[in-house]
Amino acid sequence: MLSAKKVGPGGWRYYFRSVMVGDGHRPAGRALRAAQDEAGVPPGVWKGRGLAAVGLAAGDVVSEREAELLLGEGRHPDADRIERELLAQGMSPAKARRATVLGRPIEHNQSPKTENAKERSPWLAMDLVFRAPSTAQIAWALMDDEHRLVLELCQDIARDKALASLEDSVAEIRWGSGGKHRKPVKDGLIVAVFRHYESRAGQPLLHDHALVSIRARRPDGTWGNLSADSMLENIVAAGTLYTLYFMEEVSARLGWAWEPREVAPGRRPVMEVAGIDQRLIGWQSTRRQQIADAAPVLVADYEAEHGHPPGERAAYALSGQAADRTRPPKPTGARSLTALRDGWRESAIRAYGVDVVSRLAVRARAAAAAVWARVRPVVDVALAAVDTVAVVYVMRGAFKRRHLLAEARRHLAYVLRGRPHEPGLDDQIVQTVVDDYTRPVGRGRMMTADLRALYPRDTEDQAVLRPLTRKRSAPPYERARLAAGALAARVRAARRAERLGSRPRPYAVAMPASRSSHPRPFHTGRKASLLVEPEPGVDVDTVEQTRQTLEAAAAQVAATIQDSRRAREAAHGLRPQSAPAAVPPPHTQQPGVQHAPGRSPGGVA
Repeated sequence: MLSAKKVGPGGWRYYFRSVMVGDGHRPAGRALRAAQDEAGVPPGVWKGRGLAAVGLAAGDVVSEREAELLLGEGRHPDADRIERELLAQGMSPAKARRATVLGRPIEHNQSPKTENAKERSPWLAMDLVFRAPSTAQIAWALMDDEHRLVLELCQDIARDKALASLEDSVAEIRWGSGGKHRKPVKDGLIVAVFRHYESRAGQPLLHDHALVSIRARRPDGTWGNLSADSMLENIVAAGTLYTLYFMEEVSARLGWAWEPREVAPGRRPVMEVAGIDQRLIGWQSTRRQQIADAAPVLVADYEAEHGHPPGERAAYALSGQAADRTRPPKPTGARSLTALRDGWRESAIRAYGVDVVSRLAVRARAAAAAVWARVRPVVDVALAAVDTVAVVYVMRGAFKRRHLLAEARRHLAYVLRGRPHEPGLDDQIVQTVVDDYTRPVGRGRMMTADLRALYPRDTEDQAVLRPLTRKRSAPPYERARLAAGALAARVRAARRAERLGSRPRPYAVAMPASRSSHPRPFHTGRKASLLVEPEPGVDVDTVEQTRQTLEAAAAQVAATIQDSRRAREAAHGLRPQSAPAAVPPPHTQQPGVQHAPGRSPGGVA
C-alpha cells in the first residue's frame, strides 16, 4: 500500500518532532540522532538519483540541518558552507543567501505580489508512506530474527524499485505560467527515507516515510518544482507496483505464496501470504475494528439528514471521518524493536495460543506448496487485457492509462502469486488494451472501452455485458468481475473453436470482425512472446494428434478398399465404375449443407 501527503513550509517541524523519531514525541532541545536512538528507530537515509546534484550520496544519513534546509526552506542541503564561502568572497548577505536557494525562494510565494492564492502556501516535500501487507506485518513481528531481516530487505528493495519507477516515468518538472511547460526531471528525485515499526495503537506496522523534495533540476540545469498533480495522480499505480515487487521478493527469498483475501463482500480483495492465520489480521489491525465500530453512527446520521443511504463517495468520506474521530494519540514512551517484538509475541500467544504463533513459518511453507500445486503462474496477455479493460470500464467509465496500469499490475499479482514477472509485461498488457479495446473520449487523454471491439452487435455477449454496467444495486467490483468473466469466456470459446478446427457451438460467440481477433502485442524492440494458458481440461496437442492419426488411418483404409475393388474387377472382367464423389475432409462443410445442432460432419470435436 502507498499513500501520499503534501508537506508545506511549516510541516517539516511536525516531521522533525514526530515522524523522524518513529512517530513518537521529540522533546525540545533533544538532538535528532539521540531521539532516534532513544525511540529505537534507525536514522533516516538519503535515496534517489538526484542526490549527486547537491553533493549527497545514496545511503548517507539524513542530518537535521540538511533536512531543515532542503525540506523546510527549499535550499541546498549544504547551504551554510556555501553561504560562508560567498560572504568571504565579498558577496552581500542577501545575494549569498539567494545563491543557496534551489529554484524560486519561498518568500516570493508568501509576498502580497503573489496573485494565485494557492501559491501563497507552497509545498516543499511529499510524504510517501510504504506499508507492507497485513500478513507480512504479522510474520515480521512474530517470527524469528532471520525472517524479520529478510522481510525488511524485501521492503527496501520493493520501495526503492517503486521510487525508481516514479523517477523514470512519472516525475516531471514544470515552469512557465500555470506550469504549462513540463519535461522529465534531468537527474532524478531527492528523497529522505525514515523507517517506523509500530502504529499509533502500538501494533506492528512496518512502514517507511519517503519525504520527496519538490526541488528538482530542469533539462537546462536550472532548478524548479516538481509537478504535484503528476505525482499524486500516479500514486495508486505506483502502490500496486510496490506491492507486486514486495510479493516477488518475499516469494523468491522465503518460498512463500500469496492468495487473495476478501476484506468486504463485493469489494476488491487484497493479496496476503498464504498460510498465515487470518485471526491474526484482526489482532494486528485494531484500528480497522475501531473505524468499523464508529462508522454505523455516522451512516445513521447521514441517512437521517439526507433521507437515503450514502453512496460510494459519501461512504468513503464517512469512513475517513470515522478514522479521524477514533485516531488515538501517538505513543510517548519509546521502546526498542526487541522490546516491541517480545511484547507483540506475548500478546499474540495470549490471544491465540503458542501453537498458532510458533508454527507460522511451517504453515506458510506448507500453504505455498499447496498453492503452487493448484495454481499455474502463467500470464495470458490477451486474457489479461480483457480482464483489465472490463474491470476499469465498469468501475470508472472513462479512464486514463494510469488506471489501466494499476489494474494490470493487480492482475499480475493475482495470477503470478509471487512469481517474478517479465519486465515491461504490465506495459504490454496496457498497450494491448489501448490498441484494441479503447476509444478516445472527452479531453485530457481520457478514453473508454470500445464496446464494438469487445463484442459484436446482436450477439449474446451484448445481452450479458450491458446490464452489468447498469446494475447499480450490486457493488462495482462485483459487476466488474462478472463482466470480465463473460468476456474471458468469449475469448476462450473462440480460441477453442479456432484451435480444434471445428465450428463454434451454439453457445460460443465469434470474435468481432471489425477488429483483429487477437490483441496486438506491445512491441519493445524485440519479438514479444505471449504466454498462453490452455483451457482447463482440454489438451489441444493431444486432440490434434488424435485427429491426424484418425485421418491417416481413414486414408489408409480407403486406399486398401480401393485396391481390393480393382483386384476383384480385374479377376471377374467387370467394367470399372466411376469414382465416387469426393468426401469433404473433417472439420469442413460443403456450401449449402446445414448440419443439425450437436452433430459433426466428421473429425473430433
